[in-house]
Amino acid sequence: MEVPRVRREAPFFFGSLIMLRCMSLLLARLGSADRRPLGPLTEVDLPCRRPITHELNVSHSERKVERKHPSMELDMEGGCTCRQVRYRLIGAPLIVHACHCRWCQRETGTAHALNALYEADRVMHTAGEPEIVVTPLASGKGQKIARCPTCRVAVWSNYPQAGPAVRFVRVGTMDNPDLCPPDIHIFTSSKQSWVTLPAGAKAVPEFYDLDAVWPAESLERRRLMRAKASQT
Repeated sequence: MEVPRVRREAPFFFGSLIMLRCMSLLLARLGSADRRPLGPLTEVDLPCRRPITHELNVSHSERKVERKHPSMELDMEGGCTCRQVRYRLIGAPLIVHACHCRWCQRETGTAHALNALYEADRVMHTAGEPEIVVTPLASGKGQKIARCPTCRVAVWSNYPQAGPAVRFVRVGTMDNPDLCPPDIHIFTSSKQSWVTLPAGAKAVPEFYDLDAVWPAESLERRRLMRAKASQT
């Protein structure tokens, strides 16, 4: 009588072993994922990536920018590759642009430029002085790019529309560039088709209305900057 009983329990016994083995493998896999070393955010880590098309919801894209990183209020530093030119940034940027226009693609040699906009007096050189190189623009007025005279890396630039009062700091030259993700993607009508943006990213086909997008503190800083410029 014992043999039939053992035969009935055998499938259950071996089934339990298989389940335990599967659970141990799953826990080991989750444990190794939790222990992976932390590194900079990559495109693979971005959730729900989706392509941006020309049919953008502009009213949604042009909502006010919300500061996501309190650490951006701290002073940040950066510089060129050879470290001859170094700078310190005072406070948070007015806004951070990811520009997908073809001129920025050409000048950077990559898919888009990433610029943090600062008042000129908030970009302080702590070592060396950059060389100003006038680079053509579609407007014909030219962009003044500040480059290290030795390694030729661009650290910031002045655009004719904003003038010398605003410096477009190259985010990639910051010591901690991950503190300045883009607030808005501009000129996405000429974006490379293989570039995808995370869901919910602020994006416009061309440019945008500053009063509708910039946070209140940035608009106040802009007002003070323009008032100061009018007095000189």
